Amino acid sequence: MRAFARLLDRLSLTASRNAKLVLVRDFLNSQPDPDRGWALAAMTGELTFSAAKPAAIRKAVEARMDPVLFRWSYDYVGDLAETVALVWPATRGANREPELSEVVEALRTAKRAEVQPMIERWLDALEPDGRWALLKLLTGGLRVGFSARLAKQACADMAASNGQAITTSQIEEVWHALAPPYEDLFAWLEGRSEAPSADNPGRFRSVMLAHPIDEETDFPRLDPADYAAEWKWDGIRIQAVNERGMRRLYTRTGDDISHSFPDVLEHMTFEGAIDGELLVIRDGALASFGDLQQRLNRKTVDARMMAAYPAAIRAYDLLLDGETDLRALSFAMRRERLEAFVARAASPRIDLSPMQPFETWEALAALRSNPPEGDAALSEGLMLKRWDSLYEAGRPKGPWFKWKRDPHLIDAVLMYAQRGHGKRSSFYSDFTFGVWREDEAGSRTLTPVGKAYFGFTDEELKQLDKFVRDNTIDRFGPVRSVKANLDFGLVLEVAFEGLQRSTRHKSGVAMRFPRISRIRWDKPAREADVLETLERMLNQAPAATAAS
Repeated sequence: MRAFARLLDRLSLTASRNAKLVLVRDFLNSQPDPDRGWALAAMTGELTFSAAKPAAIRKAVEARMDPVLFRWSYDYVGDLAETVALVWPATRGANREPELSEVVEALRTAKRAEVQPMIERWLDALEPDGRWALLKLLTGGLRVGFSARLAKQACADMAASNGQAITTSQIEEVWHALAPPYEDLFAWLEGRSEAPSADNPGRFRSVMLAHPIDEETDFPRLDPADYAAEWKWDGIRIQAVNERGMRRLYTRTGDDISHSFPDVLEHMTFEGAIDGELLVIRDGALASFGDLQQRLNRKTVDARMMAAYPAAIRAYDLLLDGETDLRALSFAMRRERLEAFVARAASPRIDLSPMQPFETWEALAALRSNPPEGDAALSEGLMLKRWDSLYEAGRPKGPWFKWKRDPHLIDAVLMYAQRGHGKRSSFYSDFTFGVWREDEAGSRTLTPVGKAYFGFTDEELKQLDKFVRDNTIDRFGPVRSVKANLDFGLVLEVAFEGLQRSTRHKSGVAMRFPRISRIRWDKPAREADVLETLERMLNQAPAATAAS
């Protein structure tokens, strides 16, 4: 447990992506099975304990110290694990420190009534950093800026350090067929066995992503005849899989959201894997993203909710047709197969994203600026895909582009928060957000570009407030600094009326009337916008807007 606690502590204090990779690679090389596998599962969110609840932790600490003092401490610190780790009054004569595998195996079989005594024994035996690591493990809230994407790279680095030429793409292909504590994965990475089988029905396949298009530099070098165009739908990217009887609905990062959309799963009667957009479609018409938000992040949904906000899939690619993997085919060939696939499925909850024919970039620009009435009016813009593009995991440069229609909409990362006033005085409701700035060495850091305190519902405010409290890393008077780096952060879609140059702001730009358009729980922080995007918008804006 001590090595795991030390790793978490160092990761939480390390901002550099490469440094994090070195830390995890060295940990995986130095620790035995199954400890290293359980650690990897915990860091990537693949390890949960149904019997261990925060209530058991609070009950344990309130039995050892004054409950009022604990609650005051918790309110000040804002994080349960950190508070308990610091205030826990340990009993002398405790047993040895538990091993990580010992904790995991005990919790996996424990009944709820057995959890509190175990937690007390372990907390007595551990130092504060070990207590913190234990409690973060129990609550599933590690949040040390280490994503599944980084985990796969760290595994590839581990393989290289053991003389094995294994790429992240190869690891991606088997990742969702693996189960903790990953002993077969480590045997492969160390050259002790062949690659694990990727044959796992219902598994997630890593998605292909698009680059934002630069109108000034990209269009002059691109031939419109090489590209297909379709609307960029305002929902969330999903992968719908029905494979040998296993039905799953995944986000683009591989999170299983099947439990939130049983109505969609019921209509997935096909055999294959669809790449598409999850939307609310009511009476044949596309609803706003706000309607879809009513369904997101819910553990369960009732019949009334499903009837009020009927979810559906708008398909735009096909990865698996029956048992045939199509990813090595061109987009043109996959599209032809997709059209036949959707027609054959004949599902009321699955339709086809239509192609938008065009001959010149000017004609496409006119379509983007003035979309026809109906569903297209609610789109975010256009997607451009090379007809000959293979389906490649990650974000290859060139095959796919996204061309957003609204120039006054960006994705930013939450950086700071401050309590509100009046009825919001008990909530963190004033939010400062930033975009990525790249220096000459290629390193990316966040720079603040605006502050907003409206645009969200009361329920969303509670969710934002909890995120701030759970992820505070520093305080400056009434302001909390929130954890935000390339591998962890909350993305906010920010709408604003215009931009102006500003010498008062470090970024050099200031927004006019910014508001939070929506909370992008599904979007990784590294995919937020860059400062150059704002600079281009500023340069393209009318003089009055830029100077006001």
